[in-house]
Parts: sequence; C-alpha cells; structure tokens
Amino acid sequence: MELKPSELIINQDGSIFHLHLFPEDVADDIILVGDQGRVDTVASFFDSIELKKQNREFSTITGKYNNKRITVISTGIGTDNIDIVVNELDALVNIDLKTRTIKKEHHSLNIIRIGTSGSLQKQVPIDSFLMSARSIGFDGLLNFYANRDKIADVEFEKALRKHLNWMEILPYPYVVNASEKLIKKLDSNQMIKGITISAPGFYGPQGRQLRLPIWKDDVNDCIEAFEYKNQKITNYEMESSAIYGLSGLLGHNAITICVIIANRSTKEFSKDYQPPMKKLITYVLDKITN
Repeated sequence: MELKPSELIINQDGSIFHLHLFPEDVADDIILVGDQGRVDTVASFFDSIELKKQNREFSTITGKYNNKRITVISTGIGTDNIDIVVNELDALVNIDLKTRTIKKEHHSLNIIRIGTSGSLQKQVPIDSFLMSARSIGFDGLLNFYANRDKIADVEFEKALRKHLNWMEILPYPYVVNASEKLIKKLDSNQMIKGITISAPGFYGPQGRQLRLPIWKDDVNDCIEAFEYKNQKITNYEMESSAIYGLSGLLGHNAITICVIIANRSTKEFSKDYQPPMKKLITYVLDKITN
C-alpha cells in the first residue's frame, strides 16, 4: 500500500518532513535530548562528526564514539514533539520514502533519552542518576493509537486512577515499560531505578502553583504515597511515556536516564547540574559502545 502525500510528508529534497533527515543520516543507536544545546554537548565527546542538520527545534548530529556510529537529536519539550520524532525516525528505517511503501523487513532502533527530572521521593537525591524502568503518561498521547493495551499495564493504571480520584476530564493515564535489553545494557550501581511520570506541562501538570490553582492541591503528596506491588513513583519529566509507548508499538528499544535536578519533596534544586549531566553523557556513550 502506498502512503498518501498528506500522511507521509516528504520534503522536495526527499527528506522526512520535520527532521529533514534521510535514511542514511541516522545510526541504529540514537540519543534523544530536549535541549538543542545539549546536542552539541553530547557531540563534543564524539571522536568524529559526519553530519549536522537542523530544522526548527530538531537539531541532529551523527558521528562516531569508540568507533561506533551514534546519532543525537534534540526533540524540544513534550510528548507532542516525541510523536513527531519517533514516528519520523521509524519512517526513515521502516518505510521506503521513494515508493512510499512499508518495508517487508523490520528494522529496530535503540532510542535513549538523556534528560533532567524532578524527584518525588526524599530518598532520590539531587544530582543522582535515575533510570526509568517504566513511565506513566499523564499526556494521553498513546490513547490515540490502536493496541495500546497490548504494551500497557492496565491494572497499574486502574490502581493509580483510583488512588488519585482521577477526574474524567483529564487525559487517561497509561503505563509502559522501558526496554529490558537497554536496562541490562545501561544499568550499574550508579543508577537508581524508578517509575517516571511524563507530564504534559511543567507547572500545573506537575503540581506547581504560581498564580493559578490546580485540580488537586496535594497531588504530589498523593503520588509520593502511592504504591503498587511494592513499586513507588519516583519522578516527573515530560517525554518518556511517549518514547516508550510509540517505541513499544513500533518495535524499537527505548529507555530514559535523567539527572535529578530538583527534589519536590525536600524542595531542593541542584546548584549546578551541568557536571553531573556531562558525567551521565559519557556514562551512556561508554555503555552503548562497549
């Protein structure tokens, strides 16, 4: 079946619409970062650089580290941008852009998000590294796709909605796991494993109040207290649920590791998270190339 021009949008030069990339531009191991500036930070550790491209907030550099080809891409903030990035990355490797047809042989990518996050538990300190073993989507994005229940923990979702007295007007939360393959590859005693909420905003959706009241004043206290099968929710960020959900449905491996820059329980914020961020970047690069 040929995909129509309105559904698979290709630029005049033959590149994919938003990322402005060609299939040969991307490596099998892809690091996602929110901040465009962090693309340059990651690439500064590369031994060589073969490609630099940018369109809107999507900046891409492909190069080599320890003789292995790696691509780093900035996504901007939020799961809406992740919907673009993951779908277009999948199209680059699993759709023939010239014939607009899906390839018979599936190609799987390793997608690793390196980011920042706020802890919801006192025992997860600032400047620590947290690996998201699973992610909870408060954004609702995965609910627009068929077969979401095949990769989601529906019972966990029900328990969380009941505990929080979830309002019907809010997006229906979904719970998805990281890739076991990448957990094993990237884990060490430097990592705290946790369960991460991906929020659709930075203020109200993460329980912050400035001038606007929020739907539940004690929402973070309730989340901190929630437990399901001896599992507790550890942190907030804004992208992982969509990365895990879309990757799971499309057949890619995905994981997120964040530097904890704030502790919402103790009200602390990192004095300077750039050194631990650079340490995390080199940690991930070393792990995926060994």
